[in-house]
Amino acid sequence: MRAVVQRVASAQVSVEGRVVGHIARGLLVFLGVDRGDTAEDLDYVAGKVRDIRIFTDEEGKMNRSVRDVGAEVLIISQFTLSADCRRGRRPSFDNAAPLEVARSMYETFVETLKAMELPVQTGEFRAMMQVELINDGPVTILLDSRKNF
Repeated sequence: MRAVVQRVASAQVSVEGRVVGHIARGLLVFLGVDRGDTAEDLDYVAGKVRDIRIFTDEEGKMNRSVRDVGAEVLIISQFTLSADCRRGRRPSFDNAAPLEVARSMYETFVETLKAMELPVQTGEFRAMMQVELINDGPVTILLDSRKNF
């Protein structure tokens, strides 16, 4: 499972011109589910999203988590995070989980963060989405449950 986590001042996602998810200060998480991902992969990434200390403390050091600062999380499904670009010029998406597996893992990821008592908004799985954000920092973190990067 892969995630791109961005610390944002605000973010929103729209589908067909209507806003379906919006957060103020928080984390924008683009989530990709790979073939073979398990509950262990999901728990690893969810725990990192909850606990990663990328918000600044009173001394200006990145020492606070999303939970510590009472911020929100916007989760966007993004199968293109499974792309393999090592050969040729067109990405291969063979590593992406099959549709129903990916949907189930995405929905479970959302419910897992909600169970962690984080305020969560989402996009729409498999929809063509427009994402707007104001990156704060910028701070962008790459997570991979298999530690490929």
